[in-house]
Amino acid sequence: MASRVLILSWEYPPVIEGGLARHVRKLAEELVRQGTEVDVLTRGSHDSPRRERVEGVCVHRVREPRWPRELDRFVAWVEHMNDDMLAAGEALVEERAHDLVHGHDWLVARACAALGERLGMPYLTTIHATEHGRHQGWVDKPPQSHIHGIERWMAARAEAVIVCSHYMRGHVADIFDIDERRITVIPNGIDPGDLRPVDDLEALRGQFAAPHEQLVLLVGRLVYEKGFQLALDALPGVIERVGHVRFLVAGSGTHEAELRAQAARLDLNRHGSFLGWIGDDALHSLYRIADLTVVPSLYEPFGLVALEAMASGCPCIVADTGGLREVVPAGERVGLRFNGGDAEHLGVMIERLLVDEVLRDRLVAEASEHVLRFDWSDIATRTRSIYASLVPQRERAGSG
Repeated sequence: MASRVLILSWEYPPVIEGGLARHVRKLAEELVRQGTEVDVLTRGSHDSPRRERVEGVCVHRVREPRWPRELDRFVAWVEHMNDDMLAAGEALVEERAHDLVHGHDWLVARACAALGERLGMPYLTTIHATEHGRHQGWVDKPPQSHIHGIERWMAARAEAVIVCSHYMRGHVADIFDIDERRITVIPNGIDPGDLRPVDDLEALRGQFAAPHEQLVLLVGRLVYEKGFQLALDALPGVIERVGHVRFLVAGSGTHEAELRAQAARLDLNRHGSFLGWIGDDALHSLYRIADLTVVPSLYEPFGLVALEAMASGCPCIVADTGGLREVVPAGERVGLRFNGGDAEHLGVMIERLLVDEVLRDRLVAEASEHVLRFDWSDIATRTRSIYASLVPQRERAGSG
């Protein structure tokens, strides 16, 4: 069994770019609770502590400048970050021996692989998403081709691969041409206790909707593959048929300007708001005041927003695509699904859920039990079993 692991991630709280930071933190803390010593190597700002212990996890930060928004410059920035992480990792492992290195996504792959090779440690990678999926297969030109190449090399180089859904297992095996038996499915987790609202919910709801109005919530990075354009296309018809419907878009990203322009073209601005990026506390409150959450992704490895909504007592509608099928199984038991990419069908499902209070209540009740399946303790236990399978391989190789 691995007694000490080194985890590399380009984000870790308080640096949060997306769901990866939260995933790595919860996994690391639960591993510690189960008896594994964990060092996390990540990045921080110039005023971040270089080293601190948080919830038993020893966090080491390399100080990096803010990453550039232009993708070509971002790729070069990632290369520099990997150089810094490799140097910091080599210094760290001189202080304490680690059994393996666990990297998260392509952003830290080169540093992870180099540490594994130079120090004789197995290298395990978790692939949270792929460039191929994010760009619907259009990865033949730079910089997408460069990132796709790193991901392909990473999947082949690592001794083992973890993905968050059975959909991702098939996707990764197919596009990187690796044996599915090398890939283990361990879902993302959720802790309902973390989803505590902090605002006066009645007053918060009053900012966005009158008592007689219903509120539709869209949450996530505002990028094309998240499909928010489908939800905006669906809303005018819903508003016309149902009436008294408002929407909120919470998030930021490269597609934001286009989505705002689309909302203006559809005459939606008087029916809702774009909030921009919001912190976790505010987001958890939004789930509590919304009448439903829509997750219309074109590509979705897992579907954490749907899980958070369900854990917060907010019914959800998701696209019938990718890992969302596993978070919201067929059968209309814990949530509704619409045909992925079909704005008209999404509108029908939104209307159905808004007008059927009995259905909403039933979905909320069933979902509150369903989310308990995505328990961090179980996820850490399953991850430790992968660690255990890799460490004896190294020991047997050394003894031979």
